[in-house]
Amino acid sequence: MPGDYDVEYCSPWAGANFLPVGAKGSAHARWEANTWPVFEELARNNPEAGIHFQDSIVYNRLKDARSETGVWFKELIKPNPWYKDIVPDFRALPKEQLPAGFDNGNCFTSICLNAPVYLAWLVSQCRKNGVVFKRAVFSHIADAAGAHHSGKRADVVVNCTGLSSKYLGGVADSKVYPARGQVVVVRNVAPAMYSLSGTDDGPDEAGYIMTRAAGGGTILGGCYQRHNYESQPDPNLAVRIMKRCVAICPELVGKDAHGNQRGIEALDIIRHGVGLRPLREGGPRVERDSVNGVSIVHNYGHGGFGYQASFGSCAEAATLVEKALHETKVTARL
Repeated sequence: MPGDYDVEYCSPWAGANFLPVGAKGSAHARWEANTWPVFEELARNNPEAGIHFQDSIVYNRLKDARSETGVWFKELIKPNPWYKDIVPDFRALPKEQLPAGFDNGNCFTSICLNAPVYLAWLVSQCRKNGVVFKRAVFSHIADAAGAHHSGKRADVVVNCTGLSSKYLGGVADSKVYPARGQVVVVRNVAPAMYSLSGTDDGPDEAGYIMTRAAGGGTILGGCYQRHNYESQPDPNLAVRIMKRCVAICPELVGKDAHGNQRGIEALDIIRHGVGLRPLREGGPRVERDSVNGVSIVHNYGHGGFGYQASFGSCAEAATLVEKALHETKVTARL
C-alpha cells in the first residue's frame, strides 16, 4: 500500500515518467498510446495527482544496442519512433546539440509524476468510488475470493501481485523475475528529463534524470540488473550514477563562486533507493484464467513500464472482468 517501502514493491521508488518503449504494433505500445492521453489530462487539470509536464531528452549511442539498457530503450531511442505521433512537440535533435559520443537524440514533451503523491491520490480516487481496502496474507490466489467485504464469495479476482506472482499459489509463474533498479533522490532540480541508451560503466547500468512534481526531488538513476534480488543500495554504483548524471546535466549542480563546474559533492541527497521491477519472459500477462473454480483476471509483469502502460493495460483487464461477470450472470440464470 502507499506508504509501505519494500524492495519488492517497486512503485514508490520509480521516477516515474512516460518514455515509450513498446515495440511498434505490440500490445505494449498500444497500452502506452492509450495511457498518454490520461496522463496528459491529469497533468493539465488535476494538480492533486502530483503530475507535471517536462521536456524529455533522449540520447542514443549505436554501440549500446546489445546492452541491457540499449535493449530496454530500443524503441525509445530510434531516430524515427512510432510514438512521435503520440507525444507533443516531438523533434529529432540535430547533430550539433548531441553530447560527444552520441549518434542521435530525440526531444519531446512528457510527464513526470511524484510516485508517493500519485499512489496516495489513486487510493483517494478508489475511496471516492466506494472501494473497500483490506490487508491480508494469502498463500493461494483462490483464497482471495473469500475476502470480499460483503461476506459473499467474490465473482472475480484480479491478480496484480507483480513479482509475487512468482510465488503465489495457483499462479506460481516461473516466467516472472526481477530487474533491480537503484536510484539516488536529490533536492537539486534539473531543467529537463534525460535518458541515455547506455553507459561505459557496464552493460546493465543506465543513465536517467527526472524531477518529480510537487517537491518530490530529482531521481538520478540507475541500473537494469536482471535476476538480482539485492535490497541494499550499492554505494559504488551510487557514485557512478551521480557522476553520470552530473556529466550529462551539469546544470544539476551549477558552478562555484569562481566559475568552476561543481561535482557530485554539490548534490543534496535525500535518500538512496532500490526497487525490483517485475519483469516476465514473453511480456506482461493480461488474460483470464480459472483456478479452483475461481474466475481470475491477471494483470502483472510490466517490468519498468508499469506507470506508462497503466491506463491502457488496466482498461483491457477491466474488459476481461466485465466478460467474466457477464458469463457468471448468464450461468446463474441458467
